[in-house]
Amino acid sequence: MKKQTSSILSILFLAVFVTLAACQKESKPEAPAQGEVSQQVLDQIKAKGFSTAGVRAYNGGYIVENDIFLDQENLSAESTTPNVRIAEVEQYRTNNLVRNLPRVIRVKVVNLGTAFVQGTDLAIQRYNALGLSITFQRVTSGTANITIQGFYEGPSGGFITLGYAGFPTSSGNPYNSISMNTHPQAYGSNPNVNYVGSVIQHEIGHCIGFRHTDYMNRAYSCGSGGNEGSAGVGAVRIPGTPSGPDAASWMLACSNGGNRTFNANDRIALNYLY
Repeated sequence: MKKQTSSILSILFLAVFVTLAACQKESKPEAPAQGEVSQQVLDQIKAKGFSTAGVRAYNGGYIVENDIFLDQENLSAESTTPNVRIAEVEQYRTNNLVRNLPRVIRVKVVNLGTAFVQGTDLAIQRYNALGLSITFQRVTSGTANITIQGFYEGPSGGFITLGYAGFPTSSGNPYNSISMNTHPQAYGSNPNVNYVGSVIQHEIGHCIGFRHTDYMNRAYSCGSGGNEGSAGVGAVRIPGTPSGPDAASWMLACSNGGNRTFNANDRIALNYLY
């Protein structure tokens, strides 16, 4: 998840950009070295149906579409989808979904402040209220399926990454981490719980297999960007979702910077998958 920044701090929060599966933490680890992304890697990313615009090397993998983390295993995996299609306007999921349902997904928040803990509880409450075959439980000890942790990274090119996550594994487990940006320009000195919770809710969506709702044209929520990719591996249309742009979806590529939760079509998509 990302948001747009400005050289004038007084207008810092005018626009917030979600880079999905990407979202944050209160720790301040040093950012991993970022290197040049080779053309071979860019070709692999494109072949998976992701945009190659703004790809950056990070933490042993690559962040694409501003909030989705891909490692080499993701890039090397064979397609399991028989049909490759160009994205239109419906909601999309990845090939891999969470399996062994019904299932409780344990979520742990590590070294983050109160707003992030409360935001996690809010996101969990919203998912659990839907009556899905997957439910979420925040834990403070023991093994977690998803760990929410922090990173510290300032603005770059007029944007700041709010957080990022990845997609389910081929073994049917949710992606195991959500990273949230603790830089002051991400959420401010006193983060709003509804805002933080909405970002975490979005990133959990990536962890269980959702791509961006405006996959076909991220300009719908971001103001620019176009189609996120050529719709190869990892872009499977979810039946029953709208045939036009879907305002206020929790999985739009970019956020309005406020409190965003599931709309009616999001519930259709979630109930279809889970």
